[in-house]
Amino acid sequence: QVQLVESGGGLVQAGDSLRLSCAVSGLTFSNYAMGWFRQAPGNEREFVVAITWSGNSVYFGDSKKGRFTMSRDNAKNTVYLQMNRLKPEDTAVYYCTAGQGASTRWARYDYWGQGTQVTVSS
Repeated sequence: QVQLVESGGGLVQAGDSLRLSCAVSGLTFSNYAMGWFRQAPGNEREFVVAITWSGNSVYFGDSKKGRFTMSRDNAKNTVYLQMNRLKPEDTAVYYCTAGQGASTRWARYDYWGQGTQVTVSS
């Protein structure tokens, strides 16, 4: 059974940093690209960032590069999303996802976590 479990969400103030983690089990982690998407109430699911299976390439959604970074530890079957200088508009549920290739399109991913809430107060 494939499981993706996000952690690290919470309530922070604007300008703060937060690191999300996603622990993966039930698949050969090093074979999968990983991504983060987010969804705010009333909005569509939005691409945040993705990383290739090797970790050699990272792809960012609009306006994410420079504030967000993504990394993976294939020995721990875990990916991380480091978010800096957070803004109230970053408030959303953040989802971890695994797929055959890094993509900005959510439909290209095979497995999803339950999500973790990030709330940024002004």
